[in-house]
Amino acid sequence: MSYALLAIGVAALLLTLNARFPRRHPLLLLPSFFSGWLSTELAPHLLVAEAAGIAATVAYGGLEGWAGWTGLALGAAGTAGTIATILRARRTVVTLRECGVPLDLDPERAPRYPLTHLIVPPLCLIPRRGVQARRNVVFHEQGRLRLKLDVYLPAEANSEEKGPRPGLMQIHGGAWIIGDKREQGLPLLNHMAAQGWVGFNVNYRLSPRATWPEHLIDLKHFLKWYREHAAEYGADPEFLCVTGGSAGGHLTAMLALTANVPEFQPGFEDVDTSVQGAVPFYGVYDLVEPGPWPVPMGATALMERMVVKKPFRHEPEAYARASPANYLREDAPPFLVVHGSHDSLIPVAEARRFVERLRATSASPVIYAEMQGGQHAFDVFPSYRTARVIEGVERYLTGLHRQYVTGARPSAPPSIPDEVSDSLG
Repeated sequence: MSYALLAIGVAALLLTLNARFPRRHPLLLLPSFFSGWLSTELAPHLLVAEAAGIAATVAYGGLEGWAGWTGLALGAAGTAGTIATILRARRTVVTLRECGVPLDLDPERAPRYPLTHLIVPPLCLIPRRGVQARRNVVFHEQGRLRLKLDVYLPAEANSEEKGPRPGLMQIHGGAWIIGDKREQGLPLLNHMAAQGWVGFNVNYRLSPRATWPEHLIDLKHFLKWYREHAAEYGADPEFLCVTGGSAGGHLTAMLALTANVPEFQPGFEDVDTSVQGAVPFYGVYDLVEPGPWPVPMGATALMERMVVKKPFRHEPEAYARASPANYLREDAPPFLVVHGSHDSLIPVAEARRFVERLRATSASPVIYAEMQGGQHAFDVFPSYRTARVIEGVERYLTGLHRQYVTGARPSAPPSIPDEVSDSLG
């Protein structure tokens, strides 16, 4: 048992170090991401597992010999690091770069999840109190193709006393090849519906079966459907914001920046496909220039063989047309770009570069929220960190809707949480 305790101690310490210093070497990228993702966003669960493992091995004679005592010391260091991760998440600081000082999202205003949702994250699939879900609504049919969405809306959504409600479109990630509306964006959609919004979690065709830009065209079909059917769900057909993470962040930015571009809405070019605000999470914004990447994102096997399906070297223009950074314009809608400082899959420099270019072009406000210690896909789980970021996004989107209702031009950022001076760095 002493060597079992040593193994537990080594694993606990490595998980703690990886959560703090994620690895970006090609061979370690995916293992570093998955272990860092789980040990950061499910740190309370990891702490229980580490403590139980150490206690069990000690109880069964694990302290015999040098291996056991070394394992105990390493395990103690690892669990201490896990506790530090939990405390850091509970005090999440979101740095709004070039838009103020670090902001601590008020935990008293953060969305409250039932304890069972924090202990068993899959339970977030169940709509929270005051929210109802309508599943598998078909929004586009063509031959054998049937694209579906889930709707999250307030339980009293049929009431017309408050007038049309603001709409929010959620686009899942998964590297354009995996993912589903049942898996991502659920904490945000539940919280927004509880605040009076109508959320639409939208599916689209995935690669390799789909070839770019079919993913984006599918999402444009949703915008067409939304204009025609939003009122049936109590939503305002003239007001819609869009959000999504990772590949969904890329598609969020593309959707927001390519309003009414005929190439991406064939057969319904006359439909208005504009949105009133965009909140991309940890997205990819430039497939052509390497920047923070060792090679351009477009030159990876994923993009060349499965998504765009064209050789980057010979047809770079195809990847330029798939890059949000090439559609920057003065009349772009307001943006809130969210990225974690410890993202091991998409370097944080990718978001910083995009925001800098968008600010130089757009007349609308562009806010960049950099979450200290945040890993890729942090918001999949209803964790403490997720709750604080969701609260900030909700306040931002509510501010956009308030400006829309009053007719004010969004020339300044909507209200945001009070400024504080401390930062977790």
